Amino acid sequence: MRAAVIHSFGGPDVVEIVELPLVEPRTGQVRVRVAAAAVNPVDLVTAAGVMHQVGNAPERARIGLGWDFAGTVDAVGPGVAAFAVGDEVAGILDRVGAPRGSFAEYVIADLGQIAKAPAKATTAQAATLPLPGLTAWQALAALDLKAGRTLLVTGAAGTLGAFAVQLAAGRGIEVVAQGGPGDAELLRSLGARHVIERGEDVGEAVRAIYPSGVDGALDAAVLGIAALDAVRNGGGIAMLVGTVPALRNITVHDILIHADSAALAELVALSDAGRLDLRVAETYPLGEIAAAFGRFVKGGLRGRIVLEP
Repeated sequence: MRAAVIHSFGGPDVVEIVELPLVEPRTGQVRVRVAAAAVNPVDLVTAAGVMHQVGNAPERARIGLGWDFAGTVDAVGPGVAAFAVGDEVAGILDRVGAPRGSFAEYVIADLGQIAKAPAKATTAQAATLPLPGLTAWQALAALDLKAGRTLLVTGAAGTLGAFAVQLAAGRGIEVVAQGGPGDAELLRSLGARHVIERGEDVGEAVRAIYPSGVDGALDAAVLGIAALDAVRNGGGIAMLVGTVPALRNITVHDILIHADSAALAELVALSDAGRLDLRVAETYPLGEIAAAFGRFVKGGLRGRIVLEP
């Protein structure tokens, strides 16, 4: 089977398409014929060697790329009853720096890494859900805000931020969404109560709405201390990259995404109910992964880049 791997660190040009042997699923696993695999920031930083520099991935000669995927189960291992050959699934491979990733024609996934795919989405759309959806889900779980509380979401027009806005608004949380010029209509359609524009002083803009600050923040734009400045004393902030000091008795949650099949199934149900917006910006064949990475780096996307093996 064909798969995208790296043997050295660098930019998009270090990614190679190689032939790897097809592997059989073992106990508690399925093999999936991948139809779509979405590109995430972690894929580029893994290729650049950042995950290894910070100690989040082991050293090995070959590293597979790709986390999200959607496709069809084509083989099941012993002890698997929840899935059968032919089932459409979506999932996430959350083992950082593994020899095989989801940018491949086939993946082996544990049962805890997959769920039935959304029935009302294309395969490309289904591949956009797992990593950002679970990240937003787990960040909101850490913040534990109840209906009527207030939340700042930075980078809210991006995929992860948009999921966070929709999930929070769906729980009755009042969302202040930060976006770029022209994003206000989109963010309000996702459920944001208030919109502030990128480039504003976040702390001041939020406190003009909520004078004591918001109860929590989900920092999808990686603003760091600027996002924490918008949080009230004793509130909480979910950090997706890096961390900040726990000033003013604010609880800092450093979110490290992990597979969760039950949460993924709930996200799929929300998607099918029309409560999550699955957005595909562009698709590329697997052999054009360098071009896909290059387009991702340019930014300005309001949806995901998806590879189709």
